[in-house]
Amino acid sequence: MRVMDKNDKLMSDKPTQSTMADVARLAGVSAMTVSRALRPNSAIAAQTRARIFKIIEDIGYVPDMTAGGLSSRKSGFIAALVPTINNSNFADTARGLTEVLSAAGLQLLLGYTDYSLEREEALIEAMLRRRPEGVMLTGSIHTERTRHLLKNAHIPVVETWDSPNDPINHMVGFSNAEATKAMVHHLHARGYHEIGFIGGGSTEDTRGSDRLAGYLAAVAELNLPAGRVITYGLPPISIEHGGEALSMLIAAWPNVDAVVCVSDLSAFGALSECHRRGLKVPQNIAIAGFGDFDLSRWSWPKLTTVSVNAIEIGRRSGSILLEALKAPSAYNQIDRVAFSIIQRETT
Repeated sequence: MRVMDKNDKLMSDKPTQSTMADVARLAGVSAMTVSRALRPNSAIAAQTRARIFKIIEDIGYVPDMTAGGLSSRKSGFIAALVPTINNSNFADTARGLTEVLSAAGLQLLLGYTDYSLEREEALIEAMLRRRPEGVMLTGSIHTERTRHLLKNAHIPVVETWDSPNDPINHMVGFSNAEATKAMVHHLHARGYHEIGFIGGGSTEDTRGSDRLAGYLAAVAELNLPAGRVITYGLPPISIEHGGEALSMLIAAWPNVDAVVCVSDLSAFGALSECHRRGLKVPQNIAIAGFGDFDLSRWSWPKLTTVSVNAIEIGRRSGSILLEALKAPSAYNQIDRVAFSIIQRETT
């Protein structure tokens, strides 16, 4: 269900993108001088060049590499950033977005950040040079410069797979922390009391960090034994990591009777390690994942997991972008996507 956030900010009349003429006016020079300053090895005084680049940074102007050939200033594409193209959830989100955009005659320019905020910033700057008509992001944590560039681009922006308190513009997502809390409560209701967690410890993967925070909050709420956590520093957490982490978890806390994994991939690794050790799942230990990947439905036994409709996230994001392009709204659109616990054989 799509709702309006009570904290959404009103927008003034439809803003326009910063232009070279704006830079020239603020710098007190001609547009030609600004154009020359942007070229390497041009004969522009150092003081003038420094003043021009300071204004460019302040107003978030990105040089338009396509302006000469686009009198309409419409590029015909939407930019989208995902952490990786190897994750089926993010691939499905891009597919859902493409379905909606293609029907409207728009193309998708896709980039992947490899879970790096700095790489995201560099990609945003590069993409803005091509003048996309809108942007879809994965997650809500960005560098200050990324937020600055996007806000000054004055194009619709949709953040996905998260539930930010201060969205740049629009949002289609859910609380990763609440979803993981729900899984811990589900396991507890089924009689498990020594519940561990396998995930990532990197702040670059904010969704993983939120899932860990949700696990810790649920353990505290239920007054369960704390500290049963194995994390890896760099995302994404792989099948191999899941197997290694299960070994470490059992070695440190032999009484663990259930484990929540940050993703289905790590859960599959943990499940495989149980098979190698001769541990019965769920009789000796229960395992839960996150994402409802294909392998969760085809593993043996089948994985209990958190399910989110990834394709629908993409479709809703595309619909919001199209609506904003046709008639910019005075409010940010906050679209909260439902998640569900899929009970299968591993619990």
